[in-house]
Amino acid sequence: MEKIVLAKVGDKELTKDDMIAIMRNLPQQDAQNFSSFEGRKVLLDEMVAGELFYKRAVEKGFDQEDKFLEIMEETKRAMLQRYAVQKSLDAITVEPSEVEAYYEAHKNNFAEAPKAKAKHILMTDEADIMEVKNEIDSGMDFEEAAKKYSTCPSKERGGDLGTFERGRMVPEFEEAAFTQEIGQVGAPVKTQFGYHLLLVEERIEASVKAFEEVENQVRQELIGRKQTEVYRSEIESLKEMYPVEINEDGLR
Repeated sequence: MEKIVLAKVGDKELTKDDMIAIMRNLPQQDAQNFSSFEGRKVLLDEMVAGELFYKRAVEKGFDQEDKFLEIMEETKRAMLQRYAVQKSLDAITVEPSEVEAYYEAHKNNFAEAPKAKAKHILMTDEADIMEVKNEIDSGMDFEEAAKKYSTCPSKERGGDLGTFERGRMVPEFEEAAFTQEIGQVGAPVKTQFGYHLLLVEERIEASVKAFEEVENQVRQELIGRKQTEVYRSEIESLKEMYPVEINEDGLR
């Protein structure tokens, strides 16, 4: 693939591959700032500025100063620590049979709460909402009534609240949503927000996600557990090789 040179600073070429490498190492949100042509121009300016400062630093011998060498040693130490830990963890793998066995032993971790799909009408006065219920019982469409009378922003959707899990709504509302007869408008329900008329359209029983749905999640969870075990085990082994003394009084 042909090398695309974006800029030259002295004899140093700054290439498109250099820019791509920089963007890959940025957090996704930061990288998005440089996704446009104008953004890439800004990044190129920063690359040029960085190279200019680097050249001056080398020319003036900043890389030989004691302070710089101290910083480099601290950086090397921190990077070597992380590298050593990663070397211990990289070799960890899990067999498909382990993943499936872990899923079977921890199915509760992948349970889904019961769900309900409902519409509602919210009003502040009990007498008013009873009048609306009478209109609906007499044949008025629930969505039409919601758009006309409800004070909840959901009125724009005909009162539609979509599907929600048990535990998401206030207790009085939730009790009605999970006990009221499906397809029927129940008696008004009083909550801290006012009075509600509910039309429950569907309920979905609690269930456990199928193994195929969560296989990757289970694998990562199992790898994480193994990594923790290996990390702790490595520390104990290293303590036997290199004696450790702790002065807890110094923490006080």
